[in-house]
Amino acid sequence: MTKKILVIGGAGYIGSHVVDSLCSLGHDVTVFDNLSSGFKENLSGKYENVGKSEKYNSPKLIVGDILNLHDLEQVFSKGFDVVMHFAALKNVGESMMHPEKYAQTNIVGTLNILNMMAKHNVKSIIFSSSAAVYGTPKYLPIDENHPVNPESFYGFTKLDIEKYLEWYSKIYKIHFAALRYFNAAGYTSGKCKEKNPGNLLPIVMEVAAGLRKEVQIYGNDYETTDGTGVRDYIHVLDLADAHVKAMDYILQNKKNIIVNLSTEKGNSVLDIIKKAEEITGRKIHYKIVDRRAGDTATVVASSGLANKLLGWKPEHSDIDTIIRSMWEVYKN
Repeated sequence: MTKKILVIGGAGYIGSHVVDSLCSLGHDVTVFDNLSSGFKENLSGKYENVGKSEKYNSPKLIVGDILNLHDLEQVFSKGFDVVMHFAALKNVGESMMHPEKYAQTNIVGTLNILNMMAKHNVKSIIFSSSAAVYGTPKYLPIDENHPVNPESFYGFTKLDIEKYLEWYSKIYKIHFAALRYFNAAGYTSGKCKEKNPGNLLPIVMEVAAGLRKEVQIYGNDYETTDGTGVRDYIHVLDLADAHVKAMDYILQNKKNIIVNLSTEKGNSVLDIIKKAEEITGRKIHYKIVDRRAGDTATVVASSGLANKLLGWKPEHSDIDTIIRSMWEVYKN
């Protein structure tokens, strides 16, 4: 059944892939984005999976900011069944240096959204959370019962928002899905490269493409096989699929869910660099620098609950597929 869906931050990297999936299913999608890190071109519909869908319904773009109540009022007055929320600052290191920026955008911005949802009677939200809520793992892989103890201010903002979601659900009967993941990666053709990326894989691609001199590796003295941090990388198409499935779940079951999205496999920073050199045929220069505050040694999560509740499992997230898909975009 077609739904009216507001995708906040939908012109960005992850959001635009989710928009493509929703539009391919024939949903009525409005994107609300301030274009600080997103691109109008990401909403062109020119990507490899769109042509396979006869239902494709092009999204509408409204430029605005979640910190501007007038902008939000204007868009929410159009009426929606579901909100998907991707608009956030996401650089772990920056969040430790400028927590005020992250409090304002991530927490205050989300409260503005929730207040508008309550006012305009929108009862469902899919929230892009983070595995950063867990902090240093007590055990691996991390499941949803693991203690939450974020070690970066970014992670704190995501956990704080999850708590607000629970309260707004109790008071306003807003159902939510909070999806916890790390390190979205991969591309589909037709998407714009990220502006000033802070994540490892796009930085590695920029070095391979000659757009950047070197990769900075933040610490090589962690308790891992090669001393560099180990993370769980997941293809953005798998994330898009999970967001659609989570939306269907909460609409059908009227229940809240908090689930991890992961591959359950970790790759170190040096693993990624070596694999990128192999695939691109380019030398990836790197420099070891001091650890960043808020970083942990290894984070690998379990996605068993997402599989059980949503029938979801990653299909595109082996590291070869991820890097090859990114190189197709960056090599040009």
